[in-house]
Amino acid sequence: MSAPHPASPQARHEVVLGVLGGSGLYAIDGLENVREVALETPFGAPSGKYTIGELAREGLPPVRVIFLPRHGLGHALTPSEVNYRANIHGFKQLGVTQLLSVSAVGSLREEVVPGHVVVPDQLIDRTKGRASTYFEGGLVAHIQFGDPFCGEMRRRITAAARAEGATLHESGTLVVMEGPAFSTRAESELYRSWGATIIGMTALPEAKLAREAEIGYAILALATDYDCWRVGEEEVSVHNVVAVVQRNVALARGVIRRLAVGLPLTTADLPYPRALEHALMTRADAIPAETRARLDLIAGHMI
Repeated sequence: MSAPHPASPQARHEVVLGVLGGSGLYAIDGLENVREVALETPFGAPSGKYTIGELAREGLPPVRVIFLPRHGLGHALTPSEVNYRANIHGFKQLGVTQLLSVSAVGSLREEVVPGHVVVPDQLIDRTKGRASTYFEGGLVAHIQFGDPFCGEMRRRITAAARAEGATLHESGTLVVMEGPAFSTRAESELYRSWGATIIGMTALPEAKLAREAEIGYAILALATDYDCWRVGEEEVSVHNVVAVVQRNVALARGVIRRLAVGLPLTTADLPYPRALEHALMTRADAIPAETRARLDLIAGHMI
């Protein structure tokens, strides 16, 4: 009997947590049996080596956790330089079923004070020219993206953040801008007029690619500043952002640990999105062999 395809539900029964570190979060505390792995992907090199380890939990087998700092060693990559396709593909290669993104963001609302935590439920895309899909070169897919985050992951992140004592906003709309410069005042006011809550630079195309890769993705957003809209407030700067992030690193690590050790053992109890089941448009016999090979880990179980 042949082994199941590695992207198939039969092969993805263990819940494995991936963590993408943003500004200020470059490691996870408490991991055991740690090793680092450098991967090659069909979409180029990821941001760096993946750290693979386990977090012990009482009465249950340890949970596998895989960590990658999205901006690379020493924070060398701008948001536009990050190879998002390679990063997400690497997580899929390592068996990740659920992915937590930890991100520093600017606040667009008076009530979201720097130091607060937001678990957004919506996105607005203002990026330009980033590779935002795996499906090209002769294989077309249209995923559903009305709710861009995994609802169950959001619920678990919210519960973990609350238990860690965070000042928490349980929903909100995240504007994703290109960067690396911060917003103009006019842009900031425009996003506020749209009803947006926070602004960042990395959630897209990350969230779209994770959905295409059938990985449950959600964000723990750390508010660091008031962008530039707030009259009388010091304009956002790297110095101020880093200072707030550093104060919140311990909180973020606590949330990650609490989230991880509370995860169920199997994907039967924490399903990942089956986003491709009704998304592929191209006839199987029309897919070029090269494209089929490149997308095997993403869509090979469907074609």
